[in-house]
Amino acid sequence: MQEILEVLQDTAIDTIKLLPFLFITYLIMEYIEHKTSNKVKDVIKKSGKFGPLLGAIVGIFPQCGFSVSATNLYAGRVITLGTLISVYLATSDEMLPILLTEAVPAGTIFTILGIKLVLGIVAGFIIDFVIRMFRKEKVEEQEEKIEEICENEHCHCEEGIVTSAIKHTLNITIFIFFITLVLNGIIAYIGEDTIAHFISKNVILGPIVAGLIGLIPNCASSVILTELFISNVISMPVLISGVAVNAGVGLLVLFKTNKNVKENIKIVGILYLIGVLAGIILELFL
Repeated sequence: MQEILEVLQDTAIDTIKLLPFLFITYLIMEYIEHKTSNKVKDVIKKSGKFGPLLGAIVGIFPQCGFSVSATNLYAGRVITLGTLISVYLATSDEMLPILLTEAVPAGTIFTILGIKLVLGIVAGFIIDFVIRMFRKEKVEEQEEKIEEICENEHCHCEEGIVTSAIKHTLNITIFIFFITLVLNGIIAYIGEDTIAHFISKNVILGPIVAGLIGLIPNCASSVILTELFISNVISMPVLISGVAVNAGVGLLVLFKTNKNVKENIKIVGILYLIGVLAGIILELFL
């Protein structure tokens, strides 16, 4: 009974932390859709050329809320795919607070954050460049995306952007709570020690295994990977593979708000591939 209460408590705390990010993001999306002119929308889309740089810088802060915000903005086609991936790769979730708490040398911390930052920027710009070169999306399809989200969530936008943003926020918060509750329960049942033992016994396949753990849309995965690194069970490249792939609950929100399941699977695949390749390459040079 005590374990069940702890899982409920952890889930509630994790979900509540996301509320400000969700509300602000939906408020921005509603404003863009209903209050700005087409000229302003065009400026926002064009600024996406620098999105990967800004996305990686914002994502480096230790909050999975930024990945959730970026996911919603991508679902509304306010930001590019490259910007979304840059946020995912750079976001630190629980890694940075743990490294600071455990008094890890500043040089090590800055190296990890620097690698994640550069990885997010480079990968984001490359992805956007490739998309512009080989896949020209229809403008009219992008223009309708924010409105589609509004209609799918039945938010009654005519009641005002604030009311609509609140309804969006409550809708996605309930979804996140129940999914996170299930994930927390599974992790509590399996045990973090079991997960740690599994990855420590797969040294050669470290980046691959760490990437799979990083895909778990929960802060527990970043905690496990960081603690393993601090305990010298895994190397820095293996850690980076896992935490680069880990985007907190951002991936959950992606499958909730972006209705193109095939596209979502491709995004997860791209994220995983970049994280694993980065870890393998770093293993060769570090």
